[in-house]
Amino acid sequence: MIVDPLFYLVAIPAVLLNSISKGGFGGALGGTAVPLMAIAISPRQAAGIMLPLLCLTDVVGVRSYFGQWHKPTLKIILPGALVGVAIGTLSFGVLSESAIRLLIGSISVAFVLISWLRRPVAQAARPSRVKGVFWSSLSGFTSFVAHAGSPPLVMYLLPQQLEKTAFIATASLFFMLTNAVKLIPYAWLGQFSVPNLLTSLALAPLVPVGVWLGMWLQKRINQFWFYRITQVGLLLIGAQLIYQGIFSAH
Repeated sequence: MIVDPLFYLVAIPAVLLNSISKGGFGGALGGTAVPLMAIAISPRQAAGIMLPLLCLTDVVGVRSYFGQWHKPTLKIILPGALVGVAIGTLSFGVLSESAIRLLIGSISVAFVLISWLRRPVAQAARPSRVKGVFWSSLSGFTSFVAHAGSPPLVMYLLPQQLEKTAFIATASLFFMLTNAVKLIPYAWLGQFSVPNLLTSLALAPLVPVGVWLGMWLQKRINQFWFYRITQVGLLLIGAQLIYQGIFSAH
């Protein structure tokens, strides 16, 4: 079990943010968990610690919005998730720690900048099989590597302008099934070491607290400002990881 105070200084807000996100905002903040933890430990170890916690929050999130997901969209994106997880499994160990930090940081920064620069869409887009498989495969891959699957999925879902509850329910079910599939290759690759599992167990009590806060906030906070503040946080974390990835490679 990890005992470094610096780790818990970043891990506690990481788990809370992830749980708040899953409880009330469709996982939009989930991409911040591993980048935050990666400040104190390796991205691979952070991913191994987070997966059991993600599965716990998934169960609560899906239960809260059961049956309210958008079925036509799920039929397109779920196969893509399996492709992405398979690619992530086959490429595990190929990417260096520096490359992973650069990848996560670049995805985080790109997602925020695209969100800010994209023009508002007047008409909702229809589900597209080609776009859906591409973005969900990328989501499955980045989810496997660093549990950062939210940005690619959100990029696909946002233009559809789904009703808020349907958006949250669709994303929740997508990540519950994706994370469940990831358990098998993660165990095979040795990600569930005793220290990692004990650390996950120590952080687990934060999950129900965060999920409850997320459901409470969803009904009370202005969603525009909630996303804007978290986007700024994700941008700063991404920039920090890019810096670490560049200078740790030399």
